Amino acid sequence: MGEPAAAQFNIHEAKTQLSRIIDRVEHGEEVIISRAGRPVAKVVPLPTSVRRAGRGSLAGRIHRADDWDSAETNEDIARDFGLPS
Repeated sequence: MGEPAAAQFNIHEAKTQLSRIIDRVEHGEEVIISRAGRPVAKVVPLPTSVRRAGRGSLAGRIHRADDWDSAETNEDIARDFGLPS
């Protein structure tokens, strides 16, 4: 089975019920706005946060070069940003 159809509002309804539409979107729904019966916009929820497993959740996934904090590397970075090294 497919996903349920998105709620649809004409522009006048959307203007008068914007707060309710936003509440629905915040709860995961998608809403279609139509003009003269033709869909013209889709309102969708935005991702709001990154879910991490806790401290150390990236352990073993991030690797750094042996010289990541060497004086030479820091000078190169400073030079790239136009800072005195």
